[in-house]
Amino acid sequence: MESPWQLFFDSLGPIAWAGLTATVPLALISFVLGLVIAVGVALMRISVHPVVSGVARFYISVIRGTPMLVQLFVIFYGLPSVGVTLDPWPSAIIALSLNVGGYGAEVVRAAILSVPKGQWEAAYTVGMNRTRTLTRIILPQAARVSVPPLSNTFISLVKDTSLTSLILVTELFKVAQQIASTTLEFMVLYLAAALVYWVLCLVLSFGQSALERRLDSRVAH
Repeated sequence: MESPWQLFFDSLGPIAWAGLTATVPLALISFVLGLVIAVGVALMRISVHPVVSGVARFYISVIRGTPMLVQLFVIFYGLPSVGVTLDPWPSAIIALSLNVGGYGAEVVRAAILSVPKGQWEAAYTVGMNRTRTLTRIILPQAARVSVPPLSNTFISLVKDTSLTSLILVTELFKVAQQIASTTLEFMVLYLAAALVYWVLCLVLSFGQSALERRLDSRVAH
């Protein structure tokens, strides 16, 4: 019979593989889709039309005011009651993307508002309309400002994917649970999962720092 420590090291491989093949792709897909939602909602949020702005406010309020676990359960377990049944992966991607969209929208909105109003006025004086000003002048500058908080959102999302194990998604934490259920060494397997999450987040943090330095160097030049 394997000792707890032997089991710990033997389980690191399968758990890490699940992290690379399931957890990271799940987080990456959800983040990209969530970022698209975030930009759209942020633009709605700063709209001069009260109805459009109100819809964005309501969406952000719902997402930020309810736990992600509840959002996952509503989509995976709740929607079938109204005739909409989704597999675990699509359910997880939808829930995570909507969650990122709600939190990311405020980050993007703050980044857009941080761009000096003179940039808008300068663009208008050379004949640019609001759409071209946004896409060519404002959003590129806002993107640089929003990189650090959005990077933190992605790192948090990687950890939050562990919740999807509760809707039958076989990701990093689910694999640890499966091994633990057969060996009954729950502490050992959960510590192994925690170690893999930690390493993943360390790597992502280093990547975030490198990206920020690169952006800062471009601004300096």
